[in-house]
Amino acid sequence: MYTTATAFLEALHEAGVSYIFANLGSDHPAIIESLARAKKENKELPTVITCPHEFVALSAAHGYAQATGEPQAVMVHVECGTQNLGGAVHNASRSRVPVLIFAGASPYTQEGELTGSRNEFIHWIQDVPDQRGIMRGYTKYDNEIRTGANVKQLVYRSLQIAKSDPTGPVYLMGPREAMEEETEPVTLDNELWEPISPGAIAPKQLEQLTNALVTAKNPLIVTSYLGRNTEAVEELVRLSEKLSIPVIESIPHQMNFPADHSMHLGSQWNTPGQNEQLAEADLVLVIDSDVPWIQMKNKPSDQATVYYLDVDPLKEEMPLWYIPSKQFLKADSHIALQQINQYIDDRCEVDLDMVSKRWEKFEDIHQKQMEEKRQVEQAKTDVITPEYLTACVREVIDEENTIVLNEGITNYGAISNHIGLNTPGSYYGSGAGSLGWNGGAAIGMKLAKSDKTIVSLTGDGSYLFSVPSTVHWMSNRYETPFLTVIYNNSGWKAPKMSTLGVHPRGVANETEGFWVNFDPAADLAKIAEAAGSAHPIKVEERSELKGILEEGLRIVQEGKSVVINVTIPHVYAKEEVDAGEQIPDLEAEVKK
Repeated sequence: MYTTATAFLEALHEAGVSYIFANLGSDHPAIIESLARAKKENKELPTVITCPHEFVALSAAHGYAQATGEPQAVMVHVECGTQNLGGAVHNASRSRVPVLIFAGASPYTQEGELTGSRNEFIHWIQDVPDQRGIMRGYTKYDNEIRTGANVKQLVYRSLQIAKSDPTGPVYLMGPREAMEEETEPVTLDNELWEPISPGAIAPKQLEQLTNALVTAKNPLIVTSYLGRNTEAVEELVRLSEKLSIPVIESIPHQMNFPADHSMHLGSQWNTPGQNEQLAEADLVLVIDSDVPWIQMKNKPSDQATVYYLDVDPLKEEMPLWYIPSKQFLKADSHIALQQINQYIDDRCEVDLDMVSKRWEKFEDIHQKQMEEKRQVEQAKTDVITPEYLTACVREVIDEENTIVLNEGITNYGAISNHIGLNTPGSYYGSGAGSLGWNGGAAIGMKLAKSDKTIVSLTGDGSYLFSVPSTVHWMSNRYETPFLTVIYNNSGWKAPKMSTLGVHPRGVANETEGFWVNFDPAADLAKIAEAAGSAHPIKVEERSELKGILEEGLRIVQEGKSVVINVTIPHVYAKEEVDAGEQIPDLEAEVKK
């Protein structure tokens, strides 16, 4: 039999999908039968990765796409499995990750009229009025497979949309009867289903922007995810060096600009104070950044000219978003930077004296920042600070052969500022707001880049959100070892800081009533050991840290996952207040 399910799986393979991250259910008999038949006949199809939790399945596809740019497939069970994807759908949408999600659907016949008709009680319970509507706020495209006659066209169209900028998730669903239908094989030409070509800057706007950059006295570039195309990093470095333009990374979730470069001025997170360089800039070029600054805390001066360049410069899916800019340019950053660099070479007269003086100024600022970071890392204290922990990770990894994941949340800024990476493709964050991406993403990246060592830096809250039991079962079964380092402050510090940001002298601060502490402490690394035979290590002493990190890397490189649970300063507990310990002055702490 050649069914719709067979054609669907063939289409995925022909379109270049390597893996199906699957959580199968009662709606997938046709898929399972087609997979079994293909295995028996030695027919090549995408490799199925069994995922006991859907959130991890989509997070793994997310990580694979980040590392390669290639979308993979995620297969889930009707509307329940769709909903169990949870925040991973938000992550894929907001971070513009191409992925094809397929869900079955309850059968639409109940008396045996067609193969696949309802034969289990759950088929009535799981029948909902608008299953596709669950996903509609997060996907670029959704559709229902109704027949095998055009199923390949639907798959190709879905992937074409997913891979076209701005890239993102797409969703198909197929009832059992449609997937069981016998059909005729169809062959499609891949070249007729390519994603749309990346965009460039129009000539008039290119001239205006480039001349503004060349003549500006204090230009500045802000970016967050330009490094999703590793070739764009080289072009950004070229532009920065031509005109001595410093670069700030705002909430970076890629390696966008070398940390040791003289024009690199660090990264900013939920920065509570004004960034001096941002305030002094007379021209700010924002490239690939959803949140280049937080306007009520930290923004350019009212006199500064802002140019905004992105594949989605209007953020059409964000109901409230605006940054007053002279121009909003919809273009691919790599192509746009090539255009700007070529225009400068061919048509612009550069004031070399001004450029030279600017270089000296920002080189000095960069060196001072680096010195300050090292001082913070080596501050004399008995506790393991996030900065010291990140510095130790930086010192023990081989950057050329390592990918670092950052889901440190309240320690995100410490990690991004102190990890100090310089190699394109060596660093990733989720790019979004639903916690737990780190575990599945590590598996996906290891599948995509088997020659790399994957190091996941995560908070204890993000670790728990990642469904570590599923993550480490999968890591063990599919031989995708990676190192997890937990920045364990025994609680959710983010909600506390959010509350204090609005009510710095409120009752919650007075009583230390935030409901965010994870006390009594859990042995988080043991979860990974029980579920996936990972090697658990707990670290509380500063003097032990570096040696244990080295040991953990060695074990991972030998083929076994390691989870290092590192105790860092606790979120302030209610018991500390009762004991008479003074609650720190938040404003002073934040300024520090």
